[in-house]
Amino acid sequence: MRAFTMISGIVCLLAVLLDAFQTIILPRRATGRFRLTRIFYLITWRPWVFFARRIRNPRMRETAFSYYGPLSLIFLLVVWAAAMVVGFALIYYSLGSPFNDATQQAGIRTDLYVSGTTIFTLGLGDVTPHGAWARQLIILEAGTGFGFLAVVMGYFPVLYSAFSRREVSISLLDARAGSPPTAAELMRRHSYKGADQALSVLLIEWERWSAELLESHISYPLLCYFRSQHNNQSWISALTSILDTSALLIAGVQGHEARQAQLTFAMARHAMVDLAQIFSLAPRNDAPDRLPRDAYERLYKLLCQSGVSVCPDSHSMDRLRDMRVLYEGYAEALSSYLFMPLPPWIADQPHKDNWLAVAKLRAQTEAANSTLDAGSPPVDASHTIAKLVDDHHDF
Repeated sequence: MRAFTMISGIVCLLAVLLDAFQTIILPRRATGRFRLTRIFYLITWRPWVFFARRIRNPRMRETAFSYYGPLSLIFLLVVWAAAMVVGFALIYYSLGSPFNDATQQAGIRTDLYVSGTTIFTLGLGDVTPHGAWARQLIILEAGTGFGFLAVVMGYFPVLYSAFSRREVSISLLDARAGSPPTAAELMRRHSYKGADQALSVLLIEWERWSAELLESHISYPLLCYFRSQHNNQSWISALTSILDTSALLIAGVQGHEARQAQLTFAMARHAMVDLAQIFSLAPRNDAPDRLPRDAYERLYKLLCQSGVSVCPDSHSMDRLRDMRVLYEGYAEALSSYLFMPLPPWIADQPHKDNWLAVAKLRAQTEAANSTLDAGSPPVDASHTIAKLVDDHHDF
């Protein structure tokens, strides 16, 4: 029995240290179906979704979801620390609880108390060890606990730095593709003269963003649970809208440089597929069609009205459907699992948009310049400025 307890304690300690190393320090995908971190998220995420989804207020519901990412990181640290306390306590118990306890007879409760006060370096001194092995284990546990907490907490800034880099690009996409971002809006806002170069630069930036997302979120999957600042933004919606745009450029648009669209599509799809596999999610094929024929016809007309040259042949929709099959199933699976809605191809309803206010203000400025040149009084744009100040995102 003592030998079994000793082995159990050692296995518990090794499991915690290996799991923390793979989750926080190792810069690659962690392996193993029975890791503590994987079990922790399997046990806690589903109940969190169950209760959060029953909140009727959309803002409060999204706020509840946003708490999970940071809190899970804290609770995971608590789980690791508790498992280490239990592991060392089992080792002490296997040695016969070698402690002098003035309050009670030494046993498993004393072992847990000593292990807890030692690993958190309290050093109360009310329970003292006797015997060489007990003294050495106390020193080992104190050093392990101090080093473990220091290393793990030292990586917290790395996690938040990766999260911040992810969110900067998502925020920048708001002025270029709307909020939530849509492929139709992104193409419409890049339909001016000379926009081909700007769109290529944007796709280059998002190719790199997709690669950084893949690298950081494969190494630290818990970042996938971290949500964006605004309710209508998420990393899944941003990645999906870039895939939609790239697929549209490849399958159904003339005049744009398709080479960069292909590169961006390949990198973004790689990120989408690999992140779905992190959570062992199979692609969903039963989700409603995001772009049925009537919606595609609306998209086609919108692009034509915006000055985008679309392919005139009748097979462009079929080509676009073939492109969508490559990523939409994985996007639907991630969206369903993380409860982050996918963006539509076309914005379904009007919403507050800072970019539109700026565009209207600039249009009035140009109109004022033209009227001044013609000798007419300037146009009063104060109401537009007030609208711009009042516009805000839905937090």
